[in-house]
Amino acid sequence: MIENNLPQFIEAIDFSLIQAWAGNIFSGVMILVIGIFISRRAGQFLRHTLTRIGGFDKTLIPLAASTVRYAIMIVTIVAALGSFGIQTTSIIAVLGAAGIAIGLALQGTLSNVAAGVMLLFLRPFQAGDWIETSSHSGTVAEIGLFTTIITTFDNVFISVPNSAIWGATVTNHSRNTTRRMDIDIGIAYSSDLDLAEKIMLSLAGDDRVLASPEPQFLVVNYADSAIIVRLRLHAHYDDFFKLYWDLMRQLKPALDQAGIEIPFPQREIRSLGNDTS
Repeated sequence: MIENNLPQFIEAIDFSLIQAWAGNIFSGVMILVIGIFISRRAGQFLRHTLTRIGGFDKTLIPLAASTVRYAIMIVTIVAALGSFGIQTTSIIAVLGAAGIAIGLALQGTLSNVAAGVMLLFLRPFQAGDWIETSSHSGTVAEIGLFTTIITTFDNVFISVPNSAIWGATVTNHSRNTTRRMDIDIGIAYSSDLDLAEKIMLSLAGDDRVLASPEPQFLVVNYADSAIIVRLRLHAHYDDFFKLYWDLMRQLKPALDQAGIEIPFPQREIRSLGNDTS
C-alpha cells in the first residue's frame, strides 16, 4: 500500500519550493556568519586605528569601537531575517515601539548615557584634569557612559552621574597650560611701599615664574589695620601649586628681614569708673 502511494507522494512534493527555502536558509546563515566576522573585525580595526593615531580620549576609543560593531550586527540580523522571508518591516516597528517603552522606563539612566556621550565627544575635561562643579572638586579618574569618577585631593572616591555634571557649570583648572597666581598680604601703614614692592618682586625671580606676563606688585586695599598688597605672577600649571607653597613660605622671612611689619588686628580694652585705689 505504501509502496503504491510513494510515487504519488514524491510527485506531490514541490522540490522547487524546498530548494528556495534551502537557498534562503543558506543565505541567511552566510549573512550572519559574514556579518559577525565583519562586525568584530571592524571594531578591532577601529580600536587599533584610533589607538595608533593618538589624540583620542582613552574612554572614547572602546565606545566608538563597540558602537560600530553593534551597528553592523543590527544591520546583519535584519538582513538575515529578510533572507529567511520574514517581513522585517513589522519587526523594526516592534523593536521601535519596544525601544520607546524601554526609553521611558529608563529615562534617568538614558539621560546619563546621553550626557556621557556628550562628555566623551565634546570633552570639556578628560582623565587627569582637576575639575570643580557646584558640589564636587577633584581629579577626574574615569569618564564612563553612566558616571564620572572623581578622586578628591584627600583621596576620596566619588561617583557622579553624568547628567548631573552635564547640567552643571564645570570649572576645569587643568585645561590651560598656564595659570595666574595672586598672593595677598597685609603690611603696616608705616611700611615703605617701594621697599615692599622690591622685596615681593624679588620672590618672582624664581625660575618657575613666567617672564610674560610680567610679575606685578599691586596695592589692593587700605584695610583697618594694614595695607593689603598683592604679588601677581603667572606659572605653568605643572609648577603652580608647588611654586605657590614655596613663595608663601619665603614671603614672611623676606619681609621680616627688610623690617616690614605684618600687622594683625588688635583690640584695646579700657575699664571706665571711679578709681578706688
